Amino acid sequence: MAAKPGQIPHGNIPPEPLPEDRFLDREESWLRFNQRVLELAEDHDLPLLERVRFLSIFATNLDEFFMVRVAGLMRRMATGLAVRSASGRQPREVLERTAVVAHDLMLRHAACFRDDILPALAKQDIEILRWDELADTERETLSRIFREKIYPVLTPLVVDSAHPFPYISGLSLNLAVVVRDPETEARLFARVKVPELLPRLLEASPDRFTPLEDVIAAHLTQLFNGMEIVERHAFRVTRNQDLEVDEDITEDLLQALEKELLRRRFGPAVRLEVEESISEEVLELLAEELGVVERQVYRVPGPLDLGGLSLIADLDRSELKYPPFVPSKAALPSEGSIFSALRERDVIVHHPYDSFTTSVQRLIEEAAADPGVLAIKQTLYRTSGDSPIVDALIKAADEGKQVVVVVEIKARFDESANIEWARKLEKAGCHVVYGFVGLKTHCKLALVVRQEPDGSLRRYCHIGTGNYHPKTARLYEDLGLLTADQEVAEDVTELFNHLTGYSRKVSYRHLLVAPNTLRSGLVLRVEREVGHHRAGRPAHVRFKCNSLVDEVIIDALYRASQAGVPVDVWVRGICALRPGVPGMSENIRVHSVLGRFLEHSRIYAFECGGSPEVWFGSADLMHRNLDRRVEAMVRVNDPSHRDELIRFLDRGMDDGTASWRLHGDGDWTRYKGTPDNPATDIQTHLMRTRRWRTVDGG
Repeated sequence: MAAKPGQIPHGNIPPEPLPEDRFLDREESWLRFNQRVLELAEDHDLPLLERVRFLSIFATNLDEFFMVRVAGLMRRMATGLAVRSASGRQPREVLERTAVVAHDLMLRHAACFRDDILPALAKQDIEILRWDELADTERETLSRIFREKIYPVLTPLVVDSAHPFPYISGLSLNLAVVVRDPETEARLFARVKVPELLPRLLEASPDRFTPLEDVIAAHLTQLFNGMEIVERHAFRVTRNQDLEVDEDITEDLLQALEKELLRRRFGPAVRLEVEESISEEVLELLAEELGVVERQVYRVPGPLDLGGLSLIADLDRSELKYPPFVPSKAALPSEGSIFSALRERDVIVHHPYDSFTTSVQRLIEEAAADPGVLAIKQTLYRTSGDSPIVDALIKAADEGKQVVVVVEIKARFDESANIEWARKLEKAGCHVVYGFVGLKTHCKLALVVRQEPDGSLRRYCHIGTGNYHPKTARLYEDLGLLTADQEVAEDVTELFNHLTGYSRKVSYRHLLVAPNTLRSGLVLRVEREVGHHRAGRPAHVRFKCNSLVDEVIIDALYRASQAGVPVDVWVRGICALRPGVPGMSENIRVHSVLGRFLEHSRIYAFECGGSPEVWFGSADLMHRNLDRRVEAMVRVNDPSHRDELIRFLDRGMDDGTASWRLHGDGDWTRYKGTPDNPATDIQTHLMRTRRWRTVDGG
């Protein structure tokens, strides 16, 4: 059983009392993360189209936050399961605070688009215009597009005594239209859905774009022939889209998930976005029919759904984007077999700086083609639609090799794609396993069993922090260990047996595995640092993760700080820890790095009295990772790899590195240096410098 917040399951750290208000609210902390994304969009030092992309990312991030976090909290409140959060807030207080912060950020987001990005784009001859701003010839062009491609797929739905209010699907963009019958003077409400399969922005002329809903609004008389258009307003609904499947009573998980994906479209509304020009009459009607209260209504300047700005960010204007970057292929020798290289030494790859294609993908593809390979075992959490990894696994099965794939079909928002790949793999003859009831399989593992030329069997492994997704490997910062170390391979083999069979193995020599040993293993190592510090030996805790929420881990870090151990936390997103609080966390620093690449690796390093211990793997420090997922962290055995990873962590936390710094009150301050002495962008630094290599001992 996991220890409760405030308890220490191991070690000699005295249970000194910690303040009740020692945790930041996780929901607000997530919103502050998205605020940092917005600050990148507001940053005039970044290329313009990259700023546009960050505007788009902010919008899609916020959609997911409402679909999952806000919706989940509302669902728990409705069922009576919600309890006071670790931050001390009641659920209703969390919702109210979330609404205030989210609304402020949405207004700031809209202002950035309208007052900053639009004029900057116009200076580069890229314009996003409303219908009234278009030239007559452009309106003629769009009118033709409307007749040929838009009008045929529109379905206006009127609301009257014979026609109930239509269902509004989640994240759909709609027009609320009020029409008047000139003969009877009757006023009617109608809804027109903006087609999702058409481009969000239509090109009226080269590099001049107009929102799709504006084109539809300008032609409403063709939909309501003979009626007078009194008013029309864009609106958008966000619904609960988290999956609910009771695996304990579900025999066919694939079929249950397919049904649940259909049901998810009909979840309760959690947010109503409307243009600020909407009339009170129409807003009241929408709110009543959708069942939303005032705090769930977000009035913002149009246009809505700025996630569609990705279309602008993708324009072929290289001078307005980050400079091209080609990943290094030097991590492994290009000549000879990858198996020969791994027999000589372990290799650590750091994506996207190191090529995924010539390292991890190469391992699976060579394994599929190598006649000596007998078996391939792999976990798949997310992968791309045209995955060369999946193709290689299918090829291996066709070649008669044993292929075992642990597919996590419950990977949020990738369920449909993963169901498709699971069925494709099964048809090819792969053994497809869906993991454990009640647990998501989130670990990133690959195991290749090969018969060597001398007849012996040898196993080769990859253990990573990121998914086997070639496209995101060019955008996500991740680590991977490629090794032929037979002790590590034995651990990975036993973990696969645990995933696919009935092995009850819970402890390993080189792995920490959730939900059994990961939390307790990290806490134990934090406590050991306290012992080293008290004995006068070097002590230091360094964590890099996406989120830090788990109260037991945070309390262990607080106690380490109280004992005088320096603690550095490099976190991308949520952080519930309050750093720099006298008497509790004055020895803790928390920094965040956001930029061109999504910081995604998870690394946990301990000074260990001068003999450092470094682990990396799939686990963040959240309840879901430590209690409800199968996660794997691997210990880095090569001293040069350990040292380089520690230098990487120290550079990320260096005062001269560009980052955001967290304060004890939950606010973040961005540090960029000065015009004369700009801070170091760690991602740019890594793109420009030769990273650690195991080739030639470099």
